[in-house]
Amino acid sequence: MSDLKQQKCEACNAEAPKVTDAELAELIREIPDWTPVVRDGVMQLEREFKFKNFKLALAFTNKVGDIAEAEFHHPTLVTEWGKVTVTWWTHAINGLHKNDFIMAARTDGVLNQD
Repeated sequence: MSDLKQQKCEACNAEAPKVTDAELAELIREIPDWTPVVRDGVMQLEREFKFKNFKLALAFTNKVGDIAEAEFHHPTLVTEWGKVTVTWWTHAINGLHKNDFIMAARTDGVLNQD
C-alpha cells in the first residue's frame, strides 16, 4: 500500500485547489482499485467492495464511517447485501482534492485490517 494512507488530511474550504489532471494521473496509480467518475459534473473517486454477507458489509461501512468522522471528511456509503460502494469527493470544492485520495487509501487499509 502507498504512503497516502499515512498522510493527514488538510482543512479545506471553497478556495482549496482541485487536483490537476497531472496530479490525478499520479495519485490514481497509488489507489489502483478506485475509479474516477463524474456525477452531476463533479469528479469523484469510487470503489465497490464485496463481502460474503450483509453483516460483514455493515461492519466495513461502520469502520469507514469511523475513519471519516475522525477526519471530518465524509463519503457516500451505499451498503447492500454483500457489497459496499464508497464514493469520496470534497463537497466544499465540488471535486477531487488530495484528501480524497488519502481517504481512499485509508479505506483500502480498513479492508486489510481484518
